Amino acid sequence: MSDWQLKTPVAFLVFNRPAQTETVFEAIRQAKPPKLLVVADGPRANRPGEAEKCAAVRAIIDRVDWDCEVIKNYADANMGCKKRVSSGLNWVFDTVEEAIILEDDCWPHHTFFRFCEELLEKYRDDKRIMMICGTNILGEWKSNIQSYHFSHYGMIWGWASWRRAWSYYDVDMKLWSEPEIKNRIRDVLCEKSHYERVKGVFEQAYTGKVDTWDYQWAFTRFSQSGLSAIPAVNLITNIGFTEDATHFTGSVEGFSNLELQSMSFPLKEPCGLAPDRAYGEGHNKKFSKKSVPERIQRKLKGLLASDR
Repeated sequence: MSDWQLKTPVAFLVFNRPAQTETVFEAIRQAKPPKLLVVADGPRANRPGEAEKCAAVRAIIDRVDWDCEVIKNYADANMGCKKRVSSGLNWVFDTVEEAIILEDDCWPHHTFFRFCEELLEKYRDDKRIMMICGTNILGEWKSNIQSYHFSHYGMIWGWASWRRAWSYYDVDMKLWSEPEIKNRIRDVLCEKSHYERVKGVFEQAYTGKVDTWDYQWAFTRFSQSGLSAIPAVNLITNIGFTEDATHFTGSVEGFSNLELQSMSFPLKEPCGLAPDRAYGEGHNKKFSKKSVPERIQRKLKGLLASDR
């Protein structure tokens, strides 16, 4: 590891949580990316003290002390999750061809960066692969025989992608109005129960009932039959399950503060590019109603599709 140096740009999505931002920033600082693209939302006018929190977050970014080009995309006023992140990622992929993406609550193991960079290079021109993931929600999967596997599912708690994949993204999901696309996504998922869950959250995103961007990214990948590369061990822990979180409040067993593990190099290639359906089934069960509190069911149904 000592001879390896990150070359890939990192995109950092931030808002109003200085403590979490500080933790993730330090991990980025240790990786020393040559280019850091920062997307920040602005404070909400009706939230006392939020302007100060947003300013504290942005002050952390100003502490970059390594050889790095810092490019900022800061909103003056609050845009909301859907518009801010989607427009920010559009800007990221207009600016660079590929990037590693971290939100302010996604704390990576240091090997996450090399894992992403190697797979970004390996699959750069393979249109079947649309995303590299850092989170393995099952913790570990066939790590004795491979370093990663493929799935149509993929969590956005630490990920990487290319402009060529993001080019299919449409925050308004206009394609969802076509009946045939629903048939195609059903074919991609194979399992009726899986399809019924993602159908529900896609309908919510399409009709504007949820203020989010990530269901649309899951829809993009499913509609293109795109695969995600999932690490055999978990490389990201979400530290955002706090009382000031936008979507989650409080610790949730099995989802918050997942154990971090180290990726070993050189990477062991999987057997082919076919999706691992057994992993998909385990992933689906992880988000089943029986295993998680009722208070987070609505969001976790969306996580089955997009995993935010």
